[in-house]
Amino acid sequence: MSNLVPLAADLDQNKVTPGVLGFIVFALIGGAVWLLMKSMNKHMKRVDFAEDPEGAAAVPGDKGTA
Repeated sequence: MSNLVPLAADLDQNKVTPGVLGFIVFALIGGAVWLLMKSMNKHMKRVDFAEDPEGAAAVPGDKGTA
């Protein structure tokens, strides 16, 4: 343990770095975002949205704005 003391003296006490743990957390968050976007893209491709043309007749029995 005494041979690590000179190495610790060379470190700047005012410098803070994220280190390996910070990189791992950042990589996990990036991977999760990528997977969520991939899943969202797959679900959006399944959506079948057909808009009624403007001026189409109202559905009978519909109590919309008139």
